[in-house]
Amino acid sequence: MNTKLNKVLKMDGKSTLKTSIIVPVYNEKESVPVLHEQIHQAMDGYSDSWEVIYVDDGSNDGSPLVLEEIAKNDPDHARAIVFRRNFGQTAAISAGIDYSRGEVIVLIDADLQNDPSDIPMMLDKIYEGYDLVSGWRKSRKDAFITRTLPSNIANALISKFTGVKLHDYGCSLKAYRREVITGFRLYGEMHRFIPAYAGSVGANIAEVVVKHHPRRFGKANYGLERTVKVLLDLMTVKFLSSYAKKPIYLFGGIGMGLMGLSGIGFLYMAYRKFVAVISVTESPFFLLSIMFFILGIQAILMGLIAELTVRTYHESQEKPIYAVRYIVDGDKKEEIK
Repeated sequence: MNTKLNKVLKMDGKSTLKTSIIVPVYNEKESVPVLHEQIHQAMDGYSDSWEVIYVDDGSNDGSPLVLEEIAKNDPDHARAIVFRRNFGQTAAISAGIDYSRGEVIVLIDADLQNDPSDIPMMLDKIYEGYDLVSGWRKSRKDAFITRTLPSNIANALISKFTGVKLHDYGCSLKAYRREVITGFRLYGEMHRFIPAYAGSVGANIAEVVVKHHPRRFGKANYGLERTVKVLLDLMTVKFLSSYAKKPIYLFGGIGMGLMGLSGIGFLYMAYRKFVAVISVTESPFFLLSIMFFILGIQAILMGLIAELTVRTYHESQEKPIYAVRYIVDGDKKEEIK
């Protein structure tokens, strides 16, 4: 962790606050002052132990200057992190998490479409015993064709492939217990899949309906191209959640399937050779069967190499292949953070 920035944020390495609100910012200079006021209205009456961390992701509209002013005027609650260039929303969220101190971490967009007044309700849900509370924009105020429809399709696919059933993976307004969100690293555009990661280690997840407003300033930073990224990221998430610890099951399964197709091809050619008296080498099935057999062997070998890589990773990092919620020893119950 950067020492200089660590001092700026007055961190001591311990969780000393109840709630950290993390706001990724990209070209939102008009929205941020209004958002900060709304966050104060929501949190001042709820808790006296909270902070908001604004992470500017390489804005070029003057947003960093606005964030600096907010941080100077509200040193008890506001902090600002400014990136050297645009790294993406996932990187901004990761930085906010790394430099936060709260026991509960809340993520919210800076564009005023999410409503900070929903945060206390989500925190109440966390304190009921949930590890993760996800917002659901049931009455979404976005363009249907370019935003809502692709999002609905992506939500259905993610729920299907990850087994974590949520209506709205794309809603940025979410609340997490710190131990749930800090157990893995985020890369690429993977922030929307945090509930899937959390669900894979047994987190208790709730979904609540939250308010959603039309965009007041500027324009959306994402379009239809984001759907392609979601589908590619979904493949990664499915692999990491289902096969990261036993990749041979995936590669070996593919390899055995290809070798099975190869065997069927050879049997068919044997039938044509001895029953229909047709030359084996003149049939396209001959080359296909050989190709499937070779690809099957290669897939199995890739699975074995992946197994060695996974075992090396876990052993070198001393990273367990399990996640413990708590331990009961006699009359003692110890929560594992």
